[in-house]
Amino acid sequence: MTDPRATVAQACRILAMEGLVEGVLGHVSVRTGENRMLIRCRGGDERGLMFTDERDVRQTDLDGALTGAAEGYAVPNELPIHGEVLRARPEVNAVVHAHPPAVLLCGVAGLELRPVFGAYNIPAMRMALEGVPVYRRSVLIRRPDLAHEMIAAMGDRPVCVLKGHGITVTGASVEEAVVRAVNLNALATVTLELARLDARPEDLPDDDVAELPDLGSAFNDLSVWRYLVEKARSRGM
Repeated sequence: MTDPRATVAQACRILAMEGLVEGVLGHVSVRTGENRMLIRCRGGDERGLMFTDERDVRQTDLDGALTGAAEGYAVPNELPIHGEVLRARPEVNAVVHAHPPAVLLCGVAGLELRPVFGAYNIPAMRMALEGVPVYRRSVLIRRPDLAHEMIAAMGDRPVCVLKGHGITVTGASVEEAVVRAVNLNALATVTLELARLDARPEDLPDDDVAELPDLGSAFNDLSVWRYLVEKARSRGM
């Protein structure tokens, strides 16, 4: 069984590899108990998310109190994104907070993430079809009350665009949350490129949507996760 610390660390490296985070900004968490989580923290020898290892992943309670010796580590400023989402949504076990440039630009430009493609990326299409909510304040979510505003905007959706900021993505597992974040970035990238081309495609017709199967989490999430892990390893990550 994989150490959850190793999984969170790998998730951070994958997000950096895929361009969803840059430098030291962004974090991943996973629930480990009723009031506990593992979360990517920042230490005195901070090297950025691309170089995250298990030492950077620390256990805290949902309010951010570190468990055991801190060893120079501090929780993220935006820890409430993780703690309050896990507190409010028991079905969620993992949270990703990242800053994909394509999503940032779509949010600032007011570009709606619509279902304009199909078999190219079925999970991303369904994400758009079901609606991608937007939290419209460009603030650092460092207090529980701000996290509650974001959660209200997010509703029961697994993803949320934070306008002028980044994204919050949830999952039943770290693997699911990371793959959802990658798919959200793919959706935003296509949306942004279409806007640059001054193209205004219609939404995918219902007949085409009906022909697109749900291939299941083993294909949509776990296979993609394994690919991303191997891609990272091939690059020495």
